[in-house]
Amino acid sequence: MRAAERGGRVCLVSRTPLSQSASFWAQGGLASALEPDDSPASHAADTIAAGRGLCRTSAVRALAEEAPGAVRDLLARGVVFDLDHEGRLALGLEGGHASRRIVHSGGSQTGHELTSKLAAMVAAEPRIEVRERTSATALWSDGERCHGVVSDNGPIAAAATVLATGGAAALWSRSTNPRGAIGAGPVLAAAAGADLADLEFCQFHPTAIALPGSPFDGALITEAIRGEGAKLLDAAGERFTDELAPRDAVTAAILDRMRTDDAAAVKLDLREIDPARFPNVFASLADAGLDPRSEPVPVAPASHYMMGGIAVDLDGRSSLPGLYAVGECSCTGLHGANRLASNSLSECFVFGERAAAAAVEEVAGGGSPPLPDWSFEPPTQETRDAVWRRAGPKRNPDDLAALVCNPYPLATAIARCALARRESRGGHLRTDCPAADPELDGVHLVVTPSGEVRREQWR
Repeated sequence: MRAAERGGRVCLVSRTPLSQSASFWAQGGLASALEPDDSPASHAADTIAAGRGLCRTSAVRALAEEAPGAVRDLLARGVVFDLDHEGRLALGLEGGHASRRIVHSGGSQTGHELTSKLAAMVAAEPRIEVRERTSATALWSDGERCHGVVSDNGPIAAAATVLATGGAAALWSRSTNPRGAIGAGPVLAAAAGADLADLEFCQFHPTAIALPGSPFDGALITEAIRGEGAKLLDAAGERFTDELAPRDAVTAAILDRMRTDDAAAVKLDLREIDPARFPNVFASLADAGLDPRSEPVPVAPASHYMMGGIAVDLDGRSSLPGLYAVGECSCTGLHGANRLASNSLSECFVFGERAAAAAVEEVAGGGSPPLPDWSFEPPTQETRDAVWRRAGPKRNPDDLAALVCNPYPLATAIARCALARRESRGGHLRTDCPAADPELDGVHLVVTPSGEVRREQWR
């Protein structure tokens, strides 16, 4: 929409209907400093603290300063957010935030409101051609420049190609994500000649339903519910951690308690939560055969969000001219080693607008190269199981070395990055290196298309 409003002619390719993207399921909201007693500086400080010494400060500053404008723009476009009894935005509190600054819709149905409203707006925009049920199979690249995309319905030439393909958390077999979140964008980008970065950092959400063998295993219970008072309990029914600490800290505390108790899960106590505040959470728990109003529910960490992805600047430009990336498939360095809750939707709008402004100014390269012979192949279930087993919440060098031989390119790249970062930081926990290494503060691991891993400092 932003590119079209700036005069660009846009072709939007989507494997599913637009309103059925992974963002449809987003239970969190948009983080934005909107209250008089809050500030972008405070939001930035919380983001940097959660990122464990790895955030790119320029990206954090852009997000914190521009997120309030993104929220106001969405309101002006007719997106409906929750209001308090005085008719003002009802701001939620989530882990790692010093203030109430999370804008939600329908309690925990923000993704539904955003994607459905925006899909309708896109359908009405004459400058946008939408090709639903069309899959990208490769980028049209000669290794020096991206000239467009190759789809299962033929090639599409473009001066600028913007990947917004989502994350890779479903590459781990226990995940809160839909099965399609397999990191297709980074795989396409690397095959075309672009750098990737920070792939060792996957955020494991602390509170996913733990019902092994059930289709509900791994279903997300939103962080916002802990912001309203839900408590984490151990096998003895005792509270054991600060539920509003950043996610990496809560996940680590749960893993430690599970090991101490020799248990496959801990319990989340929702008995004091009003079901009307989070109707879809209580409905999904009921569908799973759980009654959170009468007893705590079993939860355990599951893969949730990739901090790493296609290495880009603050305007979404990758290392391959003509190729841009936005959202979870990208890596600006914003999230560092651990994403602050609800920064991801804000990131999509802030950096999506920046990428649109840059992309419409892109000039097409001279002549189109031959179409590539390579075509994307999704990972097997064996790969998903191997990634969970060998690069899960706790990692060791032997398992990571074995994963390097995996046939799925992104699994191999994740293992190489995780081996190269000999420390524990944020979402990356090494059993053989349990502490953070100060010499790796601010150091990002970049993977070249050839598979080489190098260190970079980003400002």
